[in-house]
Amino acid sequence: LVERHGKYLGATAGLTAKVEGHADERGSREYNLALGQKRADVVKQALMLLGAKESQIESVSLGEEKPRCEDRTENCYAENRRGDMLYTGEF
Repeated sequence: LVERHGKYLGATAGLTAKVEGHADERGSREYNLALGQKRADVVKQALMLLGAKESQIESVSLGEEKPRCEDRTENCYAENRRGDMLYTGEF
């Protein structure tokens, strides 16, 4: 999936995207913001290796602020540890 996004961005010069890094609720707010930023930055680097330009991608952290799942289970925690990608017009 990341490969397709990277190639698509590389082939579409005027398009921009935002990668949002997320974390589960465990850990302090500061820790989760830092972890979310690391996740977003890793996805950004992968996209750039696949053809996207740095100027096309913004990486931000939302930490634990927008969980997909509210349960306190390992499956739910895993679902909340993610990187979401939004294209121009979606953010």
